[in-house]
Amino acid sequence: MNRPEARQRRAGSPEDLDLAGLLTLVARGDHRAFELVYGRLAGPVYGLVRQVLRDPAQSEEVAQEVLLEVWRTASRFDPARGSAEAWAMTIAHRRAVDRVRSENAGSRREHKVALDRDDDDDVAEAVAAALDRQRVRRCLEGLTELQRESIQLAYYGGYSYPQVAQLLGVALGTIKTRIRDGLIRMRDCMEVTW
Repeated sequence: MNRPEARQRRAGSPEDLDLAGLLTLVARGDHRAFELVYGRLAGPVYGLVRQVLRDPAQSEEVAQEVLLEVWRTASRFDPARGSAEAWAMTIAHRRAVDRVRSENAGSRREHKVALDRDDDDDVAEAVAAALDRQRVRRCLEGLTELQRESIQLAYYGGYSYPQVAQLLGVALGTIKTRIRDGLIRMRDCMEVTW
């Protein structure tokens, strides 16, 4: 091949085309043209995506998605509507914003699920506490009047054993026995093992 033929080839080669011309070739499936488009857009696309996302790994991923979309949708580029660079950067910006929105939505969903789990736990605890209260009331009813009164004053009234003895006008040893025997019966009634 002589020099004038080599010059002619280079003058009509994809390397000489602007980005809009390269996108026309990419739309026809020209791999070499896409390599050139990739070389020209990879840096600016990554830079824009990085400004939006801040995370380098996600930025690389989204930049790759953008360039893949440029490859697949090159036939949609319309030079009458703007420059090829602006078209590609618009795709990049939209993809980056979509990723941010997706991440935020995912975080909100995870937070809501965590709150729902907490609510479920709260409900379960409330039900368990209500059932325990019912069992305690039922078991208290199974005690003698003297045992029930002594336990209620000591545990629900907040009185000490000597204060309960004084309130009921009974010896301290008697109160201790009533409470001990009452608690043993409560334990058996509630089927608790100590």
